[in-house]
Amino acid sequence: MYSKVIEDKLNSLSKSKFRHSFHLKKKDKEYINAKGLSVIEEHAYDFIKTRLIVNNPKDGKQTPMKGHPVFVAQHATATCCRGCLEKWHHIPKDKELTSKDIDFIVFLIMAWIKKEYSNHL
Repeated sequence: MYSKVIEDKLNSLSKSKFRHSFHLKKKDKEYINAKGLSVIEEHAYDFIKTRLIVNNPKDGKQTPMKGHPVFVAQHATATCCRGCLEKWHHIPKDKELTSKDIDFIVFLIMAWIKKEYSNHL
């Protein structure tokens, strides 16, 4: 569905020195092994729906830099806050996320996780 768009986005993000600096750590990979990718995807949906809300007073600070594979992926994919969503993905800060927006964000996060996970086993 989004494969070409996701591939292009990941390629573009990899050219950013900051975005390219994020990688899954051993602990993240162990967590993925223990939980499975489907649970990680459920977590991604939950985090996006609850943290990337419009007018979040913590916007720009709501996503930790580590502690969960999805958090790391959010920083790597510029889906960590509404400011980054607007800058990198042209989703306005003041617009409620649609189900299509949420699916795109989660697909991007999961594509990054799968690529990072498989490249560094």
